[in-house]
Amino acid sequence: MAMTVHCNIVSAEKELFSGLVEMVVAHGHMGDLGVLPGHTPLLSTIKPGPVRVIKQGGEQEMFYLSGGFIEVQPNMVTVLADTAIRASDLDEAAALAAKEEAQRAIANASADFDYTAAAVRLAEAAAQLRTIHELRKKVGR
Repeated sequence: MAMTVHCNIVSAEKELFSGLVEMVVAHGHMGDLGVLPGHTPLLSTIKPGPVRVIKQGGEQEMFYLSGGFIEVQPNMVTVLADTAIRASDLDEAAALAAKEEAQRAIANASADFDYTAAAVRLAEAAAQLRTIHELRKKVGR
């Protein structure tokens, strides 16, 4: 039997995942994080994008996070995010539309334009699309 660690993925609205995993993969601000059982304790921020869990037995599940934090303890990994969505529930057409709208807003910016808000919307839409593409690679579609 493979070594496991308990993992919780929680958004502001609800708990999306709780269970034993062999590995958690997330995109930290200092680089990609691969957390295995016995990993050194740490606390890190996470960039918007996919978080992948490899469950007991090798089955994988992927989530989109709008950013957040990962805390690693000896027997537990906790992922906290403002927004977290199962990758299979993402709407590719909506993410593409949001990305295009943000790009248009940036291109046609006026003097009182909130560039930061548009850049955040663009980054989140791009991260959702990246999550969808990683999910497709995983399932071979």
